[in-house]
Amino acid sequence: MSPAPIGYYVHHQGEGHRRRAAAIAALAPGRFTLIGTGVAGLRGPFETLDIPDDRPQADGFDGRDDAAERPEALHYAPYDHDGVRARALAIAGWIAERRPALLVVDVSVEVAMLARLCATPTVYVRLAGDRSDPAHLDAFRGAQALLAPFDERLEDPRTPDWVRAKTRYVSGLAVAPKPAEPEANVVMVAFGRGGSRVTGADLAAAAGATPEREWRVIGPGEPPTPCPDNLNVLGWTDEPERAIAAAGVVVGGAGDGVLGAVAAAARPFVCVPEDRAYDEQAAKATALEALGAAVVRPRWPNAADWPATLDEAGRLDTRRIAGLHDPAGLAKAAAFILDQATS
Repeated sequence: MSPAPIGYYVHHQGEGHRRRAAAIAALAPGRFTLIGTGVAGLRGPFETLDIPDDRPQADGFDGRDDAAERPEALHYAPYDHDGVRARALAIAGWIAERRPALLVVDVSVEVAMLARLCATPTVYVRLAGDRSDPAHLDAFRGAQALLAPFDERLEDPRTPDWVRAKTRYVSGLAVAPKPAEPEANVVMVAFGRGGSRVTGADLAAAAGATPEREWRVIGPGEPPTPCPDNLNVLGWTDEPERAIAAAGVVVGGAGDGVLGAVAAAARPFVCVPEDRAYDEQAAKATALEALGAAVVRPRWPNAADWPATLDEAGRLDTRRIAGLHDPAGLAKAAAFILDQATS
């Protein structure tokens, strides 16, 4: 008799959730079903269940509604939203039909609550930052176990001891970069799908202040007008890890995807944390600075400050950021989830 399937709910904001889910599921062929909005395009030895979008709009959504009142155990529970209704029906229907051994929730307190109400244990993927609000704490309490996709040294000091004790910390969940020979004069700016407040004018000013360096930008964004000769806006790439590994210095936020790729490639890093709910990136940036693993700037530096900022990054001991990457992290995460599915 085949073992019961494992569901993996994939949040639709940002790219890191999808990449992490697909990489973990690929290590247990035929066992996982990835569930989420936009997962139908993912390819691998797993099933997918694409479910309706529940967002009020596709961009700028922080995962919370504007209701005057709602239960403290929920972040997002709007009235009269057909996407929310259809989404809950699809997840509950899949659970009823497939009788999964486990649902990995990456991430949604509402989906975790729905799974518990459908008699299904969860492993909750716990992101960084201050998640001590009632809704997150209830999701943590209701979970069979917690999985943090980052090194324990990046933990937020506000996290309660009981949450830490229930958490398995596993770094190295970014896709490993292919070997690349770094180009010392290349500054790689990496933006994730979660969005950035950096403008084309900001990029042009930085490149203009450092004419001896070649600036490359991957992720969303349009080239500025006019565009300096040493600035190349590449857009999306299928191999962001390889592009990051080839850079002399990487500039980016503190999202799991970018940070994971930088750590895996052991590249000098200028971290400019983006505004995210629950201080997720700010908390990680503070920890990176304390560890001496990155040059941290709270906002995009002025043009005149870029030469010194890049020089400072070049003096970093890259062994410190490399120490935040576990080469066996994906295998450990998959083994942990499979073990929880048999508990």
